[in-house]
Amino acid sequence: MPHQPDDLTVMGHVGVPFGVRGWVKVHTYTEHSDSLLDYPVWWLGRNGQWQEYEVLGCDEHPKALVAHLAGSNDREAAIALRGCEIAVPKKSLPPAAENEYYWADLIGLEVVNTEQQKLGSVSGLLETGANDVLVVQGERERLIPFIAQVVLEVDQATGTIRVDWGLDY
Repeated sequence: MPHQPDDLTVMGHVGVPFGVRGWVKVHTYTEHSDSLLDYPVWWLGRNGQWQEYEVLGCDEHPKALVAHLAGSNDREAAIALRGCEIAVPKKSLPPAAENEYYWADLIGLEVVNTEQQKLGSVSGLLETGANDVLVVQGERERLIPFIAQVVLEVDQATGTIRVDWGLDY
């Protein structure tokens, strides 16, 4: 069994079976749903337990991405994969452009406002259509728009995001 990379980045998850020959629908967390087509091998897992899968086929459909993974040759095998996260090694990702970030790099960063008040840490992100939203867990949950007027600085080296956001928002 291949060695599991230490730096897996979750890119989506497996949905329902597609047909009877082991294909599955894929829900991506990427800006463009076809981004996963660039990776010939995916790591699938639950609860930190990962297994490598060769991608035998992958197609874009109008409302979904569908994939055929090695070892998934019938509907039952596809059902067994449902809900698994899909990840790739971070080192295989292209570098993020200036002022762009992979969501996985933002999760866990501490959020501090302009008055140096700690709001919590990023537990996830939401895609709203208009803009992405940081889900910040502190003494309460806050939803903070990930837009230039609000997010003033992302400092991955210190693990902080500085925002123009009050404690009472």
